[in-house]
Amino acid sequence: MSGAASPLACEWSGVFPAVTTQFGRDMTVDLQATGAVQRALIEAGVHGLVVLGTVGENNSLSAEEKRAVLATAVVAAAGRVPVIAGVSEFTTAAAVRFAQDAEAAGASGLMVLPAMVYVPTSAELESHFRAVAAATHLPIMLYNNPPAYRAALELDTLRRLADVANIVALKESSADSRRFTDVFNACGERFTLFAGLDDLAFEGLALGARGWVSGLTNAFPRESLALYAALAAGELARARTLYRWFMPLLHLDAGHDLVQAIKLAEQVMGRGSERVRAPRRPLEGARRAQVIELIERAAASRGTLPL
Repeated sequence: MSGAASPLACEWSGVFPAVTTQFGRDMTVDLQATGAVQRALIEAGVHGLVVLGTVGENNSLSAEEKRAVLATAVVAAAGRVPVIAGVSEFTTAAAVRFAQDAEAAGASGLMVLPAMVYVPTSAELESHFRAVAAATHLPIMLYNNPPAYRAALELDTLRRLADVANIVALKESSADSRRFTDVFNACGERFTLFAGLDDLAFEGLALGARGWVSGLTNAFPRESLALYAALAAGELARARTLYRWFMPLLHLDAGHDLVQAIKLAEQVMGRGSERVRAPRRPLEGARRAQVIELIERAAASRGTLPL
């Protein structure tokens, strides 16, 4: 099926929040609240949604819950912005099934992760990505995040995957800004690059990434969009001012407790709930106080920003 998509072009660009999944007090998925979060982000002006990623707690959801969250996002978007579904499964066969179900549900594209838990060789990682791509007509964004998933998408592997027509984009979360230039030098314009770590967004966008998959946009969409717009317009002084204000919060996206911190930021800003599924627990003690202080300080000072 992979030959049905354009091998060169991907229209995705802009700020794509990695949207949270909302839970009720009984920790069941609250689809009404999840849909409200999705709609609020679209109404704030984001350019697309990434659902069922790390921040969406993909691997804490059942198969049925994942499909329900995705269906909710498709309804919430109503064609206004693309909806990209995370594909994060334990086996290649399960990833293939979810990719096909996501296409049937109306997803605009897929963000495909390595198979969970097992640490693949480069050949196994390539085979996994090829199998998922072959199972769907949807355009695919590969997700490279070696610190989190212990699998590095090497440049040679990426070059080989260039012959898969519907693999069109790369979310780069390697914590090394040099990777953006290395990918361009290795593959030219073949893949649309997205910055995948909030605290490397400026660097990634300045180095040629066309989009930003963002965690803190869930709590601060207006500021995220202003940063992206400033960089897109080449207004570097304005972008630096925004980035320096934002950076203490953006660092939260790179921590092991990023999901809890981002959901706490949503709650403090009145945009969602901090509830997370076990084994995650809401932030407590000194860490919770530290994160709340960062959020409140940012909220109090944002009136001075060149938005």
